[in-house]
Amino acid sequence: MILDENLQESNSELKLSDKEIFTKIWTSTRLVFKYLNDNNYDKFVTILLILAGITRTFDRASSQNMGDDMPLIAVMALCIFLGGLLGWIPYYIYAAMMSWTGKWLNGQGNTNSLLRMTAHAMIPSIVTLVLLIPQIAFFGNGIFQSNIDIYGSGLASIIIFYTTLLLEISLGIWTLVIFVIGISEVQKISIGKSILNMILPGLIILGPIVLIALIVRLVR
Repeated sequence: MILDENLQESNSELKLSDKEIFTKIWTSTRLVFKYLNDNNYDKFVTILLILAGITRTFDRASSQNMGDDMPLIAVMALCIFLGGLLGWIPYYIYAAMMSWTGKWLNGQGNTNSLLRMTAHAMIPSIVTLVLLIPQIAFFGNGIFQSNIDIYGSGLASIIIFYTTLLLEISLGIWTLVIFVIGISEVQKISIGKSILNMILPGLIILGPIVLIALIVRLVR
């Protein structure tokens, strides 16, 4: 009887509202991932993957200076459309590869559980979409160009540029932290193995490419 009561109490502690999922993941990360994993809670996976795909596409547009060749409206439309439509694919492939390489580390997560974790781990990065509002307001298409002028509007533009840059870096770091904890919880492995599980898929993909490049270079 006492055992049943303790079990019920333990289960009740793991019941999280939708609001708590989005708030507690920042500070009680492992608890949230345990709840999501134990309950196969996929309610927000699709929308989070779409938003993560859009976020990633905007990042690529900025890093590749797409604004040099396209007007702002075209860049935004392309990022939203392609990011929302196809942006989830790299995350799915990555989750599948983490499931595969995780088995080498005695990990227990499958592709679906790791994709669910990945979608929620991206929440801090998704928040950076909000930072596009002041960036576009002050710099327009300049944020997607190679010759952005951060001094054009005086002190205000300088403050906006460096403040949003600092926030983006901070949110990126926190995404990484949440991601590592999420892998650890879903795969049931240590933090050290979690970091290794995060790196291995990239090494597998890049390894052959680097090897081929070296062979071509030697042949030449």
